[in-house]
Formats: sequence, structure tokens, C-alpha cells
Amino acid sequence: MGLKERRVREKEARKRQILAAARQLLFKKGIQSTSINQIARTAELGVGTIYFYYQSKEEIFYSLQEEGLDILFREIDAIGRVETAPDDKLRQTGLAYLRFSSEQKDYFDIINYFLATPSVILGSELKQQIDRKGSHILKLIAGFIRTGISDGIFRPVDPKKYAVMFWGALHGLTQFKKLEETVLAGEDHGHLFHYAVEQLIHGLKRTDEPGPWAEDRSRMTED
Repeated sequence: MGLKERRVREKEARKRQILAAARQLLFKKGIQSTSINQIARTAELGVGTIYFYYQSKEEIFYSLQEEGLDILFREIDAIGRVETAPDDKLRQTGLAYLRFSSEQKDYFDIINYFLATPSVILGSELKQQIDRKGSHILKLIAGFIRTGISDGIFRPVDPKKYAVMFWGALHGLTQFKKLEETVLAGEDHGHLFHYAVEQLIHGLKRTDEPGPWAEDRSRMTED
């Protein structure tokens, strides 16, 4: 390994060290009660080292969100590159989001933290950068919907608005995993998640056929 490559790896490792410390403090204390000094102590680094990589704590927390959104984007972008029907692309997107929430839990929790805390302000420039990252994901989902409309599979809807609704539903549905032993007692979260995704997809279809898992609805009616 050359000196240049070693230095690059060391810088990346140092960044991961800083981000891991920031992530730990975020969930323990919240962003407003976390300082650069605390991040430095937790990471066992000097304050100067932190500022060498990041200009502010807001930039550190932005980086955490950015990494998570980039991972999610790559997952959904890969789905779009496979030659499958638009409805299956949406189905696979739902599965990818559920998988992201468990396999990339730290990043999912970071995204959820900032979505659930509207009072946290990273500054207009950083917020715009994060919003652009989210917009790229929405464009992918809207593209799947737009293709389905063009192919005559989906009824005409506003692709962007439906994409927002679809992603919002996915995010909300993942949160119900925490309620398996209370509100969802007796229900399987995975089954409920897939059921909801299929209903959202069916809502786009140009068909009068019964929706997915129609037997579940009839059973619920009987109960």
C-alpha cells in the first residue's frame, strides 16, 4: 500500500470515528445539547482534529444524514436499473426501505431523528443539500410511477405527489415495528408492511379486480 493510499484510508477512518461519536451523542443528548468538545472527547480526539474535518457540529450531523440517504439512493437506483415492471419496482422499493431500516438502523434512526424534530435547524445551505438528496430518491420513485402511467399499467396520477405519499407511508409503516408487542399484538409487522405496500400499488392500477390479500379484508369484515 502506497503512502497516499494509506493517508486516504486513515482520513476515512478518522471521519468514521468522529461520526460514530456524534451519532452516539445525538441519541443520548440531542443535537442542541451536543458540542464539538463533547464529540472530541467521545471520539478521543483533539478539538482541532474535529475542525480539520468539519467546520461545525451541524456539518457533522449533516454528514450522517447524507451518508444514510446516499445508501438508500443506491439501493433504489439499483432497482430502477433492472428490467422489471413498474409495479414490481415499487414493491422492491418497499422491501429495500424495510431492509434499510433494519440493516442500516443507525442511519435510519438519524434520518428519523431529524424528520421527527422539526425545530432542529442545520442552516439553510445544509438543509437545502439534504433536501436535494431526498429529492433524488423521490425522483426515482416518481419515475417508476411515471413509467407505469406511460405503459398503461397505472391510472393517471401526479407522480411526484404519489411518490411523496408512497415514501411517507413506507417511513411511517417501519415505525410500527416498535408496536409489535402493544398496538400490533397478534399481528406480524412484516406481513402488515407488505400488505400496505400492495394496497398502495393496487391503488395505482387500472383495474377493478379485487385488491391484494382480499381474503384478509373479508376475514376482518367477518370478525
